[in-house]
Amino acid sequence: MVQSKSRTVFGYIVLIAFLVLILLPFIWMLLTSFKPGLEISQYPPTFLPRHFTFGNYSDAFHRYGFAHYIENSVLVSVVSTFLVLVLASMAGFAVARLPIRSKGALMIALLVISMFPPIAIVTPLYMLLRTAGWLNSYQALIIPYTAFNLPFAVWILRNYFLQVPGALLEAATVDGATVFQSFWRIFLPLTKPGLFTAAVFTFVAAWTEFFMALVFNSADNMRTIPVGIALFSGQYNVPYGTIFAGSVVSIVPIVVLVIVFRKWIVSGLTNGAVKG
Repeated sequence: MVQSKSRTVFGYIVLIAFLVLILLPFIWMLLTSFKPGLEISQYPPTFLPRHFTFGNYSDAFHRYGFAHYIENSVLVSVVSTFLVLVLASMAGFAVARLPIRSKGALMIALLVISMFPPIAIVTPLYMLLRTAGWLNSYQALIIPYTAFNLPFAVWILRNYFLQVPGALLEAATVDGATVFQSFWRIFLPLTKPGLFTAAVFTFVAAWTEFFMALVFNSADNMRTIPVGIALFSGQYNVPYGTIFAGSVVSIVPIVVLVIVFRKWIVSGLTNGAVKG
């Protein structure tokens, strides 16, 4: 009994230490965002701000136009997530429940595509977007983000559709329902956790993507949050406080999404590991 309690206490100590190790950089970033510039650059550094200020946040929004970067990121991420959910839900249902040939090869192809590094095709994508006249536009990011996040979402939703009894599709067909009606009215409502999981992963991937946003949208009015923060630095100075302030603001939506939908995220990953 004593040994069991000792193991439990030791386990909690390890978990707390691991949690502190993970959160320490974020806590440091949050506290530094409230420090004035001279205090950030002083040595030795201080953990807590001695002169608390909101000046870094004010500079981010008023001097660097951070609000416009937020608007661009919200639009691109939300539209990409919506398109991924629409396409992935239909594709996942078709692969899971419809008589399609070579399903295994199709899923392997999707897995290979999801593991493909985007940087390898940035150059041809850039040339294609330039030919279409889509550089410095929202579709220059929405379409690639949708394409790159679609395979993983199909995998997640396919596993959820496999958990819904196939007899429901047969019963709906007997009652005169079309395949789309069965998908929309029966299967889709039963797979809401999978939709939330795919939506969170897609949104976070689009929200944090940097390289394509930097290459495809070079105009200041089309920059997203990661690119905008990276370009806060001037020729002769690096406003660390402003950069940290922008970074803190940028991770707030991600933290909220993970906290709100944490159960569905864990469920989605678990189902993906069980179903083949």
